[in-house]
Order: sequence, then C-alpha cells, then structure tokens
Amino acid sequence: MTEVGLSILFQEQLELVEDKSVGLITNQTGINPQFQSNLTLLAEPPKIQLRALFSPEHGMSGSAQAGVHIASATGGGEQIPIYSLYGRTRQPTPEMLEGIDVLVYDIQDVGSRFYTYISTMLRSMSAAAAANVDFVVLDRPNPIRGDRVEGNRLRRAFQSFVGETAIPIRHGMTVAELAQFCKTELDFVPSLRLYVVSMRGWQRAMWYDQTGLPWVPPSPNMPTLETATLYPGICLLEGTNLSEGRGTTKPFEWVGAPWIDSERWADKLNNIKLAGTHFRPIQFTSTFSKYAEEPCHGVQVHITDRDQFKPVDVGLHLIATACRDYRDHFEFRENRGRYFFDLLAGTDELRLRLMEGESPTEILQAWENETKEFIDERRPYLLYA
Repeated sequence: MTEVGLSILFQEQLELVEDKSVGLITNQTGINPQFQSNLTLLAEPPKIQLRALFSPEHGMSGSAQAGVHIASATGGGEQIPIYSLYGRTRQPTPEMLEGIDVLVYDIQDVGSRFYTYISTMLRSMSAAAAANVDFVVLDRPNPIRGDRVEGNRLRRAFQSFVGETAIPIRHGMTVAELAQFCKTELDFVPSLRLYVVSMRGWQRAMWYDQTGLPWVPPSPNMPTLETATLYPGICLLEGTNLSEGRGTTKPFEWVGAPWIDSERWADKLNNIKLAGTHFRPIQFTSTFSKYAEEPCHGVQVHITDRDQFKPVDVGLHLIATACRDYRDHFEFRENRGRYFFDLLAGTDELRLRLMEGESPTEILQAWENETKEFIDERRPYLLYA
C-alpha cells in the first residue's frame, strides 16, 4: 500500500511541526489509510499547536458546489478558527497568518491544471513567503498516473484561479512535485522555505485504485476515479453551452444539450475511433446547473481502456463536432467580454482554431513541442520513478 505524506510526517519528519504554531490547509480528503483525519492527528500531540484551519473551494467538508463562495468560521474561546480560501480571499491574509510558524498543505488533487486546489496551494505558498512562514506539503498520489502529460501550457495573459501557472492541462505531477517545480523552475516565490514530505510506495504508472488507499471524493462532482480520468478533457465543456453533466449522477460522463441528436453525435464520434473510448447515445435531465430540469440528448463517454484513453483529445473532439454540426446552437459562453473557455484552455488560440474548423488532431500536434518542453523541465523535480 502507498503511504501518503501524512503518514510519513508522523513516522519520520515530525520535527517540521513540533514546537510550532501550525496552520493546516485541508479538507475531507486529508486522511491516512486508517481513515484518521489530519486535523485529529495534528490536534492531539502536546508538542504541536494547531492554531488555524484553511479550507479550499467546496469547503472543509467538500460539500459546497463549484463556484459557491464560503464564509470563514472563526468561532470563539478554544475553538480553532476555520478560514475560507474561497470567499473574500483566495489566499491566507497577513491577519490569518499572525502567530503561525508553519503552513501545512494536505489535500488530494486530481491531476488537472484547472482543478482549483493547486491554485490554493500556490497562492498560499506566496502568502507564506510574504509572511516569513514555513510551508510544508504532505504529498498524495496523482490519481490519473504521473507519467502522462496532455495539452498545452497556460499563457500568462490567461492566468486565473482555474489556471494559476504555466503547466499543461494534464500535468502528471503530484502536489509536492508541483510545489517544487513552480518554486524553482518557474521562479515562483523563490524566497519561500518549502519542505515536502514524500510518499512511500507510489510509482508514476499507478492509478489511484492501485495504491490501496481509500478514495474520498475531492469535490461534489468528482465521485469516482473514472470521473477524475475524464475531467482533464470534459471540463473544457464548462466553457461552452454543452452540459458537462453537473446535476446528474454521472458528472463529466454524461454530456449533451437539448438540441443534440444523440444517435448522430454518437455515430460521428465513434467513427473517429478515439483510443480507449466509446460514445453511447443517451438522454438525461440535470437537477441543477445547465439546462436544469430540461431533457438533454447527448452521449455517455465510456472509458474502454484507461491506459489508452486521452481525455484532452476526447474533450476537443466533443467540442469540435458540436461546434461544426450545431452551428445554430453551439456557443462558447461569454461573460463581461471574456470567455471562460479561454481561462480553462489557458489561451484564446484554442477557441479561435476550433471556430475556424481546425481539427483536434492538428491542434494536438501543434502542442507537441510545448508538452515535450514541459516534460524535460519537470524532470529534476520528480520525486518518484
């Protein structure tokens, strides 16, 4: 079984938090293989002073829906304050860090650039550096393998909370590796005192269900490992008027819209013969989000061979076929003159090329050099074979 950084901290590196005032950035995923929470483990030893908790998007319990702002709960007396990093602020403020010696980050990521937990980590690293506070990352597996990289690198002009730094869509790194890579290679808060607690027994080719660790859904619409595998490509649909299945029992698996011809779309997508993928025509109705309570037609994306499956490739083909075949209905969603799709994609080039009818295959080929460049750049920061 893989031993996560939380376990290794208590076995070998407790000096990082002993005799110090600790702030813990975490949520419901911060457990060890025995289902003990990091909050309980850090609160019990008399030599560790747990002074504050910080929660990312979806809150400490992981129950809030995407985009819902969460208030802090500071309480009184001996109660440990819980500060939201997805409300009025997206990073710890100097007031929140007053009296804190070390910030500990322990959250399960899903391996995609636009999943906001890594944005929380990077912004918290910046806040820690400014406040002269140590930063400790307790490492956890990349659930969709650490040897697969897909997609383009984010352009600086499109930096946002769904894309904090210049990494590909599917980055193939653990959070500790990302922290070290961003600090050094991308010159991100070079003054930060960063410490990482590595895992034991994890290898880059592992899927999460091969680690022996319990799967705790990192967010309400990430119920399974299969969802996480689809997410790097299907999440791009959030920037369009296609439903990505939020509000159903199969988020990021069921996709469509009221104006889609299910059979025709499934046939067209299956004729492309994307590796490890089958598209089944379906009908569904979401209880919230896009087209709430309105029947939709579309496809279920079935992963037939996860080792061959390429989520970014699949996501681009879903969008390209809908953009081409349903021009009277399909659109990229615009808000205040800006396209959310561009923030997810990390560039406006992808949207413009898709609108011009360029094939996903051509687009992916054009990204090959920057993907290879990233793979070379990240190599010195990889902690596992």
